[in-house]
Amino acid sequence: MIQIENYIDGKLVAPLSGKYLDNINPATEEVYSQVPASQKEDVLNAIAAAKKAFPAWSKTSVEQRIEYFYKIAAMIRDKHEELALAESRDNGKPVKLAMRVDIPRAWQNLEFYAKAMSQFHAESYVSNSSINYTTYNPLGVVTCISPWNLPLYLFTWKIAPALITGNTVVAKPSEVTPMTAYLFSQIVKEAGLPDGVLNILHGLGPDMGDTLVGHEDIKAVSFTGSTATGKYIANKAAESFKKVSLEMGGKNPNIVFDDCDYEKALKTTIHSSFANQGQICLCGSRIYVQKSIYDKFKNDLAEAANKLKIGDPTDSKTAQGAVVSKSHYEKILSYIEIAKKEGGTILSGGEAVEGKGYFIKPTLIENLDINCQSNQDEIFGPVATITPFETESDVIAMANGTRYGLSATVWTGDVNKAHRVASEIDAGIVWVNCWLNRDLRTPFGGVKNSGLGREGGKDALHFFTEVKNTCIQVENL
Repeated sequence: MIQIENYIDGKLVAPLSGKYLDNINPATEEVYSQVPASQKEDVLNAIAAAKKAFPAWSKTSVEQRIEYFYKIAAMIRDKHEELALAESRDNGKPVKLAMRVDIPRAWQNLEFYAKAMSQFHAESYVSNSSINYTTYNPLGVVTCISPWNLPLYLFTWKIAPALITGNTVVAKPSEVTPMTAYLFSQIVKEAGLPDGVLNILHGLGPDMGDTLVGHEDIKAVSFTGSTATGKYIANKAAESFKKVSLEMGGKNPNIVFDDCDYEKALKTTIHSSFANQGQICLCGSRIYVQKSIYDKFKNDLAEAANKLKIGDPTDSKTAQGAVVSKSHYEKILSYIEIAKKEGGTILSGGEAVEGKGYFIKPTLIENLDINCQSNQDEIFGPVATITPFETESDVIAMANGTRYGLSATVWTGDVNKAHRVASEIDAGIVWVNCWLNRDLRTPFGGVKNSGLGREGGKDALHFFTEVKNTCIQVENL
């Protein structure tokens, strides 16, 4: 059995307590590795290592940091298949999905920020009597907390801009899916990243959270996860005025007008509703279809959902793997029962798959009030609701009728309507006639209970730096 280790000050080490958590393969329900149950003392050691490493790393040339990034990215690429298999075993997702999306995006994150940093520059302003120049300086030690749904993908998405701007990092991946972060620690060690620059701690949030977020030497916290945890982090960080970036929940509307490209909208909606077992914060879990095409669309969508192959994540034909854990499996099934009690009609799925593993059939539900619990709470699984609408104004009100505002998708052949609707929707990201089409230069994040701040591109580089303006008076300029 694999025993995962923490990565502190350039060394792979056991937790000081000697205690471990079981790590379960969600597709087989078998314990296949053990995860450190890190405590406050482990966090303090990691913060001390990062603090010690900061002066040298912050003064390391941008060119040298970029060289490290390209070396690590190449090593991830060389271990593409190994990492994809590990991601699937840990998370339950199909291996082909990890091969196509998760692992390539991990090395792309590193390469993107290497390139971005090479163009991230100071600014200067010249007047008749002075020269002002604005610089962007690293903050110090920062915390990066990443979730379980896209483990290595989102882990690298956070640490890349933090490290490339000259900060040192204490990172906490999810204890539910720790394996690829552990393998990544082996990669960075082999790549020769200086000791203490990146520290990776495994374990439960409640055991480490106060120290990770509240310690006086932590200058910023970047978090992706639940809204409840995000609120805790915001409150804790506010005590010492730390910078905070929060990417939290979503209950995203997918709006289908009757003038859409029907086949493209249908095909993409299957993907946007159930990709990664619905465990993507950007999944379109509330589907709104214009009344004139509603009956046909819901029937075609239900038929397509019923045809999705569920099962062994290592089978190349599998479209849907297992959800991430037993507790999450039980939560999703409980929401399906709530939807039934709320009067919902199950059009597809609605139940678990018999046998071993945490498999749930892709579930489509109609006849639910837009204000019911099933349409308001983030279920974060292979469950979507579908509702008819008549007018543009009606659907905008429906789309905005939750406490979330992460993303939305609009399907229409009318470009003017697309602009109108997109401008009225409360969301950080709106896709028109596509979904999850990501340009890494663009800002990523939500509004309302979906987030605070933005990640991606220059926004991430700005978040992990402190702006300083220097004004020099010059006589007779």
